[in-house]
Amino acid sequence: MSLSLNLPNAAGPTEEYHLVGTPVERPSAPPKFNRIAYAAAHVVSDPRKEVDPWGRPAIDWDATIAFRRHLWGLGFKIAEAMDTSQRGMGLNWAGAQELIRRSLDESRTIAGADLACGAGTDHLAATDARSIDDVIKAYETQIEFIEKNGGRVIMMASRALARVASSADDYAKVYGRILSQAKDKVVLHWLGDMFDPNLAGYWGSPQFGPALECVLRIINENKEKVEGIKISLLDNAKEVELRNGLPEGILCFTGDDFNYAELIEGDGNRYSHALLGIFDAVAPSASMALASLAVGDTATFRSVIEPTVPLSRKIFEAPTQYYKAGVVFLAWLNGRQNHFSLPAGMQSARGINHYADIFRLADKANVLDKPELAVTRMKHFVGVFGID
Repeated sequence: MSLSLNLPNAAGPTEEYHLVGTPVERPSAPPKFNRIAYAAAHVVSDPRKEVDPWGRPAIDWDATIAFRRHLWGLGFKIAEAMDTSQRGMGLNWAGAQELIRRSLDESRTIAGADLACGAGTDHLAATDARSIDDVIKAYETQIEFIEKNGGRVIMMASRALARVASSADDYAKVYGRILSQAKDKVVLHWLGDMFDPNLAGYWGSPQFGPALECVLRIINENKEKVEGIKISLLDNAKEVELRNGLPEGILCFTGDDFNYAELIEGDGNRYSHALLGIFDAVAPSASMALASLAVGDTATFRSVIEPTVPLSRKIFEAPTQYYKAGVVFLAWLNGRQNHFSLPAGMQSARGINHYADIFRLADKANVLDKPELAVTRMKHFVGVFGID
């Protein structure tokens, strides 16, 4: 018996939708990949404990850590306390410290579990930054915390630096200072302003060419301290240009949630590793695809991962910074958490038609792990909007 429900349609009246997808089988043990694959993981709010959701959102730590165990079990490394965890959009530095500490502790109990942690400057309000020295001190504070707790660092883009820097030389000074002090190799982070409008003009220029020149200069001057760079510009040509310009031994991590399938597969000469928010939402499919790629089965890789791309493009559509709502929506539909709410009430950032489109695309991409549960929860959800 087929599953169906009534869904809203932005182009017309409500329509009956019949599910067509088949859940992806979960592996019996974490698979091996031939690409480094970080899933940037979300945090689970605790709406029953919140009294000030916008100002002081509560976190369900047990459910948050359980989700990380889910990702580790599928073979992923975790990019912790990054943009997907609503860093600076519901999760402040105090919350990020707790998240980092708990995730590092949990990783030590699981064989093969690995993670790297986001270090930024978000405890320093961009408007309070007066100089690049203020930015340096802010980065030092967060990196010191991560290293003290035994973590490795992803050096996140800084709103404060974007505000106070006046040239590419300022970026070179800040990154050079921080990298020279880092205990281990660091992953850099190039996040486009479609993800955060406050990062416009990062690397000293609003134009890609000069920005690329700046970041390659920083990497070349600090090669011994840079593991790689994650680039999230939603433009595969720009990523390939960066990838081709990297010095030998420096890794490119795709953060392109529009074009990740082709970038991970590569062009026959070079390929990208992955550090992606969408892997949170499509983890079983991404795991199967990457495991297939690792044994040379590109046909299965493509057949599994390519259907997730239209879903990802819907989740990350403009305004892109609200993609976290779609990621958490799928975690709820798939039974990974028992409610659909986000820190700071971010679920309200998208409308019912957006969520209905995500449901359809998730089904077609075989991303609904428990179709019956997903249908039950979706019926309750659309009912809130007056749809029977």
